[in-house]
Amino acid sequence: MVKWTEQERTSITSIFSSLDYDDIGPKALSRCLIVYPWTQRYFGSFGNLYNAEAIKTNPAIAAHGIKVLHGLDRAVKNMDDIKGTYAELSILHSEKLHVDPDNFRLLADCLTIVIAAKMGNGFTPDIQSAFQKFLAVVVSALGRQYH
Repeated sequence: MVKWTEQERTSITSIFSSLDYDDIGPKALSRCLIVYPWTQRYFGSFGNLYNAEAIKTNPAIAAHGIKVLHGLDRAVKNMDDIKGTYAELSILHSEKLHVDPDNFRLLADCLTIVIAAKMGNGFTPDIQSAFQKFLAVVVSALGRQYH
């Protein structure tokens, strides 16, 4: 079980309460698919992913990016049991979708970059530390079924 300080809880809650999901979600997922093109193989049914512009303007990618952020809401609301909260998602991604668990880390890194760019100087080292700890727990929970 992960121990959270009140400062970490406050930082994470604050980040998510101020996010524009319609902006950040699509940007983070698009960045992941562009920077790490091998991750595109899981999105074959999403239509045209032939270049960066096609990915950035793809409505299915945008919708899934928003869905990912709403999925992270579940972890924010259940910080004391993220593994339990994501048990079904872990099974889905491992057994049905066969997603390489390293892709969760890649997406988490892209999300961190997009949020850091959006927050600018407000993304202090303390806030980054709390956010990356949070994402590391999420990534571990999603990859749990693989272990």
